[in-house]
Amino acid sequence: MRNMREWKAQIMNQTSRMAFPIMTHPGIEMLGITVRQAVTDGEVQARVIRLLAEKFPFAASSIIMDLSVEAEAFGAEIEFHEHEVPTIVNRLVPDDMAIDRLTLPSLDKGRIPQYLRAAKLAVRNISDRPVFAGCIGPFSLAGRLYGLSELMMETLLQPDRIHLLLEKCSSFLLNYCKRYKEIGAAGIFMAEPAAGMLSPEACQNFSSNYIRRVVEHLQDDHFLVILHNCGNTNPLVESMQSTGAGALHFGNSCDIVSALKRIDPDRLVIGNLDPVGVFRMGSAKEVYQETKTLLLATQVYKNYIISSGCDIPPGVPGSNIEAFLEAVKDFNKGR
Repeated sequence: MRNMREWKAQIMNQTSRMAFPIMTHPGIEMLGITVRQAVTDGEVQARVIRLLAEKFPFAASSIIMDLSVEAEAFGAEIEFHEHEVPTIVNRLVPDDMAIDRLTLPSLDKGRIPQYLRAAKLAVRNISDRPVFAGCIGPFSLAGRLYGLSELMMETLLQPDRIHLLLEKCSSFLLNYCKRYKEIGAAGIFMAEPAAGMLSPEACQNFSSNYIRRVVEHLQDDHFLVILHNCGNTNPLVESMQSTGAGALHFGNSCDIVSALKRIDPDRLVIGNLDPVGVFRMGSAKEVYQETKTLLLATQVYKNYIISSGCDIPPGVPGSNIEAFLEAVKDFNKGR
């Protein structure tokens, strides 16, 4: 089992910069399969992750970022697409009274077993770097069950009822992440984008306090929690840090240099090139330049890993990924 405390120390103590973009769609395209195949078959997804690990020298590997899996396990209706991640149809929890009837699902519901299988096979087949599993965050899960606009309103009108919903969401996520830890994942990449819509105080009350419970139960020398938020995180840095997560991953709307100044130097900070505006829409030359610019802006911070701001979307040219890696390589030559 990999010691993640040592992995963090290695990253911080070396002079070269590591790269860890959140990326599975390019591997899906390389294999000539559909997104639907990858998100419904754990063995296929593991093949995608292994292919990317063999092709690219990233600091770590991760399974697909699919924020419908946990809501589906609770019973939410899912709509599948051939070339995009699934989406949720309608609200599973139509009103606050339905929160009482909501039961915690077992880990054999929906596609949970397929994602556990993907992580287990990836851990077995990738030995040169950590493999991170993935899950949604508690507030974002609550938003997918209750409806995000309705949830935001109820945090003001009926906060006690929303706390009950969040208790159920975080309890399920703890069980889910615990299973990932048991099968050997090096950590969890927890995506909590909906919390980016909250004020700092509300983020603390309705998101960070619940994430902290998961962190306190699971994070140790062999399991690292990466907290991702691609919302408006500039005012939320302190709240995100209060979760105790060993690494924070920021979306491209964040001023990451400002965030680095406010974050403890023993906590990894990861991000945050625009996955659409740079990786998908930019030319190879533009990707190279944007990567170099970000590396130069963050060069004094030993706890920084360069990454995409979120999951790299379908249709990113292979030349753009190569340009990203070339920029990192050239930057490291000058260190």
